[in-house]
Amino acid sequence: MATLLVKDIKILVTMDATRREIPNGALYIRDHVIEAVGTLADMPHTTADTVLSLPTQIVLPGMVNTHHHMFQNLTRVMAQQNELFGWLTTLYPIWRNLTAEMVHTAAKLAMAELMMSGCTTSSDHLYLFPNDVTLEDTIRAAQELGFRYHPTRGAMSVGESQGGLPPDSLVEAEPHILRDTQRVIEAYHDPARYAMLRLGIAPAAPFNVSQSLMRESAALARTYPGVRLHTHLAENANDIAYSLEHYGMRPGEYAESLGWLGTDVWHAHCVQLDEREIGLFARTGTGVAHCPCSNMRLASGIAPVRAMLTQGVKVGLGVDGSASNDGAHLLNEARQALLLQRIKETDPSA
Repeated sequence: MATLLVKDIKILVTMDATRREIPNGALYIRDHVIEAVGTLADMPHTTADTVLSLPTQIVLPGMVNTHHHMFQNLTRVMAQQNELFGWLTTLYPIWRNLTAEMVHTAAKLAMAELMMSGCTTSSDHLYLFPNDVTLEDTIRAAQELGFRYHPTRGAMSVGESQGGLPPDSLVEAEPHILRDTQRVIEAYHDPARYAMLRLGIAPAAPFNVSQSLMRESAALARTYPGVRLHTHLAENANDIAYSLEHYGMRPGEYAESLGWLGTDVWHAHCVQLDEREIGLFARTGTGVAHCPCSNMRLASGIAPVRAMLTQGVKVGLGVDGSASNDGAHLLNEARQALLLQRIKETDPSA
């Protein structure tokens, strides 16, 4: 079994229950699993297959990115003055030209950029498959870099002709979506505790998939251990209006009606959740991926994160796609999340 000893760390930031910061810290790692944290005297061995000495470095736990669209790396800084729906309709025709090589390259760039800000694990939401694109294109990138990766097999099934937002040329037939989703889960999903590759199921958004696909996706995910559910929800005012017009209910209620709440579900953005919906998420253990930079870039609003945390909602940080963020720096997301809540609450301790 491969072992790694990291010693002489200037400051080891543990982020444990007491927030210990250990001068002259050390870590002992066996087969990619941390076995010991402390000083060199606390280590089970004083040598290993690989030994690193980091006397000038600060070591933090690896950060986890809870929402991304890695394919969007190729379309940064476009549609700079559009809200969500206008931004999407500007970019859909460009994304229609994506190829497998493009998606693989974009994913590799996205993962490298995330690692530069201390991110070691990321989800990804690939929801369009034009030309020869498959989910394997991004999986291969993660395997080449040794990156812990939680891709979700996304989908769009309701195009313009059926009242959806995307062009019909970018949507897929629902039977094919479900078959291919099952295929990639059975081929790649690893439910083990320290797995480097786990899959999720992620119909893209209420404005581009059917209720039937949402229900069937939830049922499919729950037949496999460790397969989670992900989508966009309550991202901006137009998103709320679409749900009310087409489904007669707010997004949180819509998710509840489809079985899309629970500890195996996390929703991206949730900028416009109201108090009742926040309570619903808290009671069901439903998670939220908070993407502050993207929410600012698209003028979607300031998510009520303080209210979520107060009620016990699980909230993680996400960089969102590079075309709605123009970057992917997870530490910057943490800073922006902090500052935005101070503005929203007019409270310097928020």
